[in-house]
Amino acid sequence: MISNPIIITGILFGVLAIVFGAFGAHALQKVLSEQKLASFETGVRYQMYNGLFLLIVGVGFGENFQDNSLVLWSYYLVTFGTILFSFSIYCLSLADYLKRNFKFLGPVTPLGGLLMIIGWLCLLLHVL
Repeated sequence: MISNPIIITGILFGVLAIVFGAFGAHALQKVLSEQKLASFETGVRYQMYNGLFLLIVGVGFGENFQDNSLVLWSYYLVTFGTILFSFSIYCLSLADYLKRNFKFLGPVTPLGGLLMIIGWLCLLLHVL
């Protein structure tokens, strides 16, 4: 049984990226502008990249991930960064279609990106 939350999170990010990607390619293509669809696809792509990143980290560090604070920081930062980045893009892309004002999420997207960058750098520091 897999009990490593890093692997589980990576799998969930991957599954959701596939679902959202298919949804974007089939359902949203008819209702979103090219620019909004491209933004949505960017969120999907980064979610998948970071899902794969988490799978590699989870497999590479196995059950000992709790013993290393840099690996834990990497996990938390990449996870929360991906949620902030990708899900804010999803909401912003769908705002007109849903007739909602998600403009307040504009600053959240780069914050999520920054957290992802710092998370990747934490893993680099661990490796070095």
